[in-house]
Amino acid sequence: MPLAWYYNRRMEARLRTLLGFALAALLAAVAPLPAAAGGVLRVASDVSYAPLEFYKPNTKTIVGFDYDLAEALGKRMGRPVEFRNHDFASLIPALRAGKFDLVLSSMGDTRERERDVDFVDYFLSGSGILTRAGNPAHLWDLASLCGHSVDVEKGTSQEAAIRRQQASCTAVGLGAIAIEAAATDEVALKTFLAGKSQAHISDYPVVSYLARTLAGGRGYAVIGRQFGIVPYGIAVAKQNVALRDQVQHALEDLIRDGTYDALLKRWGLEQGALRSAPVNAGTKFQH
Repeated sequence: MPLAWYYNRRMEARLRTLLGFALAALLAAVAPLPAAAGGVLRVASDVSYAPLEFYKPNTKTIVGFDYDLAEALGKRMGRPVEFRNHDFASLIPALRAGKFDLVLSSMGDTRERERDVDFVDYFLSGSGILTRAGNPAHLWDLASLCGHSVDVEKGTSQEAAIRRQQASCTAVGLGAIAIEAAATDEVALKTFLAGKSQAHISDYPVVSYLARTLAGGRGYAVIGRQFGIVPYGIAVAKQNVALRDQVQHALEDLIRDGTYDALLKRWGLEQGALRSAPVNAGTKFQH
């Protein structure tokens, strides 16, 4: 055969190989990661925080904004989601131990927590005080809690804020705050509803939801302004930078295409919307 024939065949084979590589690279760039690439995305949450994450009444079906967001992120990343209930106070240790891939649990991105994990921030929230309608204890802010009884979930930023306030109360000779710290927000709320505490302290979206839904929206009220405003963050182990970046990019996509706003609207949480997905932005909100 002529040399030109061999040369042409070799060039054709080389061109087919190069085109194959180019097509594979293009598909990888535009397609979501297949489930096999990362397997099930294990997401941990303390499922006791309506409307963010809670059990549908009289069922074991998890619903809420955080649950819906986890499902949307998993779909965008091409990974099925396993959403597990876990005690809030031990969420970060469990994440660091590799029991979960992410924590998505209305968790404030704080300076203290950033020492242990990274956060992809997704919502802005403060804390609030729920009292009975008419405010019989005459409460209005943290300082007014001196000498009163409150309930709160263990390990939360609200518990830390109340204990700091308690020290301030006693330092100036006022009565100490009687703090009932419970394992979950639901258990803490039961203390309040049973009349064993004068205020229920929780995230502002949570107490607002309770004021709207308990006793037909007439028995309870949120008093004063929200305090301690910080972003909620999706927690990722510090060594898992690749997953953190994938979550950030997926969340940015959900914000751009309107999915994020639709989920916020579904749960009445539009006031906490973020327009970006920063990493570890919580320190900017703390003094």
